[in-house]
Amino acid sequence: MTAVGRYVGNIDWKKYGRELRFSLYTMRRPLDGFWDLIHEKRGSMAAAHTLVALMFITTLMWIVLTSFQFVPVNMETFNAWWTLGMNVVPIVLFSVANWCLTTLFDGKGKLSHIYMGYAYALAPQIIINIVQIPLSHVITFDEGAIFWSLSTISYLWFLLLLLCAMKEIHDYSFSKAILTSILSLAVISIMVFIFVMFFAVVSDGVAYFVSLWQEAMLRIQRG
Repeated sequence: MTAVGRYVGNIDWKKYGRELRFSLYTMRRPLDGFWDLIHEKRGSMAAAHTLVALMFITTLMWIVLTSFQFVPVNMETFNAWWTLGMNVVPIVLFSVANWCLTTLFDGKGKLSHIYMGYAYALAPQIIINIVQIPLSHVITFDEGAIFWSLSTISYLWFLLLLLCAMKEIHDYSFSKAILTSILSLAVISIMVFIFVMFFAVVSDGVAYFVSLWQEAMLRIQRG
């Protein structure tokens, strides 16, 4: 039996199902839900990974299957990898930035806890993505306010759940949770800036050495 087969065989599927369904509870009772998620161990990394995967899949479906009058997509330029990056990278960046920041502000959450809280907060967006797909095919463009209102609700709901998650995970007040979340965005901006600068420097360095190599080879050929 392969390592993957042994891993799958060792999964407690009933427990995994309960942990995954617990995301529905965090949607309705976020303060109690996110406290229990971490401190009562009602969630798991496996369920969090599944929610992230579902977010990617439903976003992909939303882009491809939603009526063109609401989401015009040019399939010749559409890139599923870009969609994957836009779903995964923000989670990684926010989790790392928030963890780095909250360690300085007496935060009690671990990096894995922050990731789980973010993943479970995605539940409303996953559900609303699924609802919007068939809805887009039965309403007209003039009734599009219904469609876009659902999108707005999903984002606001997600932000509320994320703030509740940070509050309960780090045992903060709401004001401190909001402050550290906003500062986390600033840290993300700094991280992205440093990465872009590093990539630019490395690219310039590689281009410089490549040009030197080409020049050397050209001189050898001429000589």
